[in-house]
Order: sequence, then structure tokens, then C-alpha cells
Amino acid sequence: MSEDHLLPTDAKQAAEPAVTSDAPPQKPRDNSSEASSDKPMSLMDHLTELRTRLVRCCIAVILGFLACWVVVEPLYNALVDPLLAVLPAGSHAQYTTLPEGFFTRMYIAFIAGVFLTSPFLFYQIWAFISPGLYEEEKRGIVPIAVTSAVFFAGGGAFCYWIVFPYAFAFFVSFATENIVVTPKISDYLDFVLKLILAFGLVFEMPLFAFFLSRMGVVTATHMRKWRRYAVLFIFIAAAILTPPDVVSQLLMACPMLILYEASILVAAAAGRKPLSRRTKKNHDATADNNIPSEEA
Repeated sequence: MSEDHLLPTDAKQAAEPAVTSDAPPQKPRDNSSEASSDKPMSLMDHLTELRTRLVRCCIAVILGFLACWVVVEPLYNALVDPLLAVLPAGSHAQYTTLPEGFFTRMYIAFIAGVFLTSPFLFYQIWAFISPGLYEEEKRGIVPIAVTSAVFFAGGGAFCYWIVFPYAFAFFVSFATENIVVTPKISDYLDFVLKLILAFGLVFEMPLFAFFLSRMGVVTATHMRKWRRYAVLFIFIAAAILTPPDVVSQLLMACPMLILYEASILVAAAAGRKPLSRRTKKNHDATADNNIPSEEA
């Protein structure tokens, strides 16, 4: 007689589940892991992701600064040329402190590094915003980042080629025979670089309108409704960002008005459409999943 017949019935029942119960407990673990992947991010998760992306942006800007430092002299000459082209005879720019020339070149290399790494910087920005988009929209993050960099560089180029000649000619026109213009290089470059950055950011308006409309934050109807207040805000912003003269203010306000109207068209074309086929399908699937729980 085998030993199995000698075991009590309770011992046999206790021993059998120990062998056959290895596989079933793994299923709830897999379900919980799948549920955790679909779980929305908490505030701390968002802050952790924001910190990671900020660190990446800082590293990218430092690398861009080092790359632009190699060619800082041509950049310096290109930024000073618009001023030298309109200075009257006998006038000149000047340094007033010994380290001024060195620190102005560092500042130029830093801003140039921002423009150089702008595709990567914009990718980090849009990737952080992407959780508010649909899955198929998230696949377009890279093209949107490149387009953002192009618009950013386009705003800086518009400022350099269009705004600077008119603005500097207007400022220099107040010089007389007895009052000679001798601008300080550090103040001039600080003003120039801030203005280039301002125009670069202003030209991002249509892209921000695209993303905000896709996320449902703004709509074309709301932008049209608040157009009069937007015009007022645009002129106030132009007055703050530009020198205190009408010419510079108009040179910034007019492109901003055009970009605002373009943003309305972008928001109208890219805004989320209610009750689309995809949302209906997702809504029906969600409703079907909720039926057993309601009956239970």
C-alpha cells in the first residue's frame, strides 16, 4: 500500500492546493501592474518630470554655450553692425569697464546657445505638455518642436533685419553737431539680445494656440470674443518690451496683431471637435465597461 493512502484526508487536501495554486496568484499581480500603468500621474510625478526636463534643458544650454563660444567673434560683429551702420561720422561705441568686453561676449554666446538648442528645448516643453493630448497627437511632438524652433529663429531674424535698421536710425537721428552719440556696448547688446528673444517668443503665438486649442483650454470663439482686450494687451506688451518710442512699438505690435489673427485661424482648425467619431467610440467603450459594475 502506498504512503498516500496512509495520510489523513485533511492532510491530502492541504497538500494538493500547495501544488496547484502557483499559477493563479500571478494574474492579479499582472492586472495591478497594468492598472498602475494607466493610473494618472500625481502632482509629485509631474514635479519630478518637470525637474528632469529642466535639468536636461540646462545641460543642453551649457553645451550650446560652449559651442557658440567658439564662434563668438563673428556673432559679436554681426550684432554690432546694425549700430555701426547708422552711427554718424565722428561717433563710436565704447567700453566703460575693463571686463565689459569679455562679459558681453559671454552673454552673446549664452543667447546664441539658446537659439542653437531651441529644437531640443521646445521638445522638452511640448513633451511635458503632451499628456493633455491624444495618442496620435503625441506622435507629432518632434515636428512641432522643430517648427517651434523655426518660428523662434524667424522672430529673431525679423527683429534683426526689419526692426533694428528702423529703430536705430530713429534713435541716432536725434544726434547733433554738439551732442555726439557714443553708446555703451554692454547696454546696447543687452537691449538688442532682449529684443531678439522677445520677438522670438512672440512668433510662437500660433503654435501655443494650436496646443491650447487641442487641449481644450482656448477656442477660436473665445479668442474672437476677447480680441479687443488682446489688442490692448499687445500694445502694452510692445510698449514694455521695446524702447519708449512709437516706431519700435509699432514694429512689434503689428506682427503681434497679425500673429493673433493667425492664432485664431489655427485654433479654429485645430480645436477639438465635440462628439467626433473617435470620442463616440471611446465613450461607448467606457459605457460598456461600466455596465457590469453598475449591475453589481
